[in-house]
Amino acid sequence: MAKANFIIVPVLLACVILSCSSTSQDENENGYVRDACSVTRYRDLCVRSLAPFSNTAKRNPIRWARAGVSVTIAESKRVAHYLAVISKNNKRANQTRRRNGIALSDCVECFQDTLDNLHKSLFVLRELSVGEFDSQVEDVTTWVSAALTDEDTCLDGFDEQRGKRVRYIVNRVSNVTCMTSNALALINKLATTGPDCLGE
Repeated sequence: MAKANFIIVPVLLACVILSCSSTSQDENENGYVRDACSVTRYRDLCVRSLAPFSNTAKRNPIRWARAGVSVTIAESKRVAHYLAVISKNNKRANQTRRRNGIALSDCVECFQDTLDNLHKSLFVLRELSVGEFDSQVEDVTTWVSAALTDEDTCLDGFDEQRGKRVRYIVNRVSNVTCMTSNALALINKLATTGPDCLGE
């Protein structure tokens, strides 16, 4: 019996050590994303959407800016596809009021522009250089700001409109707007950090 206890104790100690190590790693990763998202307006959304990047981005502002734009692109694509489908279906079935239909068509165009600007931004963020850092980040800031304006324009088209579908569209577009705002905040953080972070 005593011999069995000697075997159990080291096993338990190993489990405790592994558990503490795992907890410490999780805390570090959560700390990274929370620190990065501290500059954003919609922090909870930022933490949820960017948590998978914690282990790789850590404290690198360039990687966080890329991650912010990347997740925004992914969600924008989903919303753009949804808008395009319902706009097409509604035109076929002639189910929407004239104003609603115009708003949907405008949103489809707005999201095409949004995606163009976000893709350009991500490309430049992947090609940052010390010599052109300031002008590159300025371009990215301009493009992401333009994407945010396009999304706001989409939302404006549904002002004073009612209905379950309208609420759903507004909620989905608003979510993208919040993500774009967060991405812009991460880019602004990168701009204040300067080109020194390129070596990280």
